[in-house]
Amino acid sequence: MANVVLKDVRKAHGQTEILKGIDLEVDDGEFIVFVGPSGCGKSTLLRVIAGLESITSGSLSIDNQVVNDLPPSKRGVSMVFQSYALYPHMTVRENISFGLRLAKAGKADIAQAVEQAAEILQLSALLDRKPKELSGGQRQRVAIGRAIVRKPGVFLFDEPLSNLDAALRVHMRVEIAKLHQDLGKTMIYVTHDQVEAMTLADRIVVLNAGRIEQVGTPLELYSSPKNIFVAGFIGSPKMNFIDVKPIRSENGDSQVRLPCSNAIQVPVAPGLLELNRKLTVGIRPEHITVAQNGTDNKLSGTVKVVERLGDVSYLHVETNRYTDPLMMRVSPDSNYKVGDDIKISLPRAHCYVFAEDGQRIPPLSSGSPARLQVIGQ
Repeated sequence: MANVVLKDVRKAHGQTEILKGIDLEVDDGEFIVFVGPSGCGKSTLLRVIAGLESITSGSLSIDNQVVNDLPPSKRGVSMVFQSYALYPHMTVRENISFGLRLAKAGKADIAQAVEQAAEILQLSALLDRKPKELSGGQRQRVAIGRAIVRKPGVFLFDEPLSNLDAALRVHMRVEIAKLHQDLGKTMIYVTHDQVEAMTLADRIVVLNAGRIEQVGTPLELYSSPKNIFVAGFIGSPKMNFIDVKPIRSENGDSQVRLPCSNAIQVPVAPGLLELNRKLTVGIRPEHITVAQNGTDNKLSGTVKVVERLGDVSYLHVETNRYTDPLMMRVSPDSNYKVGDDIKISLPRAHCYVFAEDGQRIPPLSSGSPARLQVIGQ
């Protein structure tokens, strides 16, 4: 196993800086996933670790050794690419063993390594087939097998499942999780798929424009995002956001106003609100509820879109024509249809408040999301 440590790592192409001071420590045996929008630098960062891209400045260590100037073959890493990159004229056995044969390993060692990898990946019965005789998932397992036989300290995956259909992605996701459990090796994985990130990762690294926005476990990022970018990126469907304006505090209460003119109370320090000309309140679709008699935090709206997905349905509710509709999750047997009037409730414990600069304003109750109360309904 091996740890990976990056200290102020920067990568530039000419005057364009791609990575802008990356600081990250990956522990031995940890499964780390890089996520972020296209162009955020996640694949570049992976290629820097692999040695396929040089570092402009900073320090990169693998297994406590600085590897800035080491070639890929000397870093103790193996990379699985988005493309399977299998040789069509070679059998599965020959594809898996290609790197070892190139390194002049002994025939007995090669045979043993291939058999072990094939057993782990359930490829033993396919070793004499050519790639054209394999499914997409089987081809990807061959590509992973080629990495396994090198016995690296660190596995690097660059969107390995993006070429597979939905069913195969689910299957291969489970296979990769099992592989990590069986091998116990350090794995760094790049994906644009949040489901892959949330289900595979020990920790997720959220990247944006060449910088790390936040690092944490999937649940930490989901429940305690540090800023509005992370809050909007993690979660599918994404968090709802409502732009609000702060109101001068009275009697020690912090108040903000919605676009529909309703005022809401937020239990954060009044002084923090007054530092901002505008604020944003966020709430996830699964936390918005249909208002019942006696519930507070009610808003009136109209159903504009109904998405029925079988096991769950989503309503897009317009509460004000100047803002985007709020998306809420309802039971699949709900009878709501487009044009229906609806009253919704924003449960206090599930609302977040973000400052003008996008950073989350911590709630007065430490460790829980900001609480709000709608008044004037």
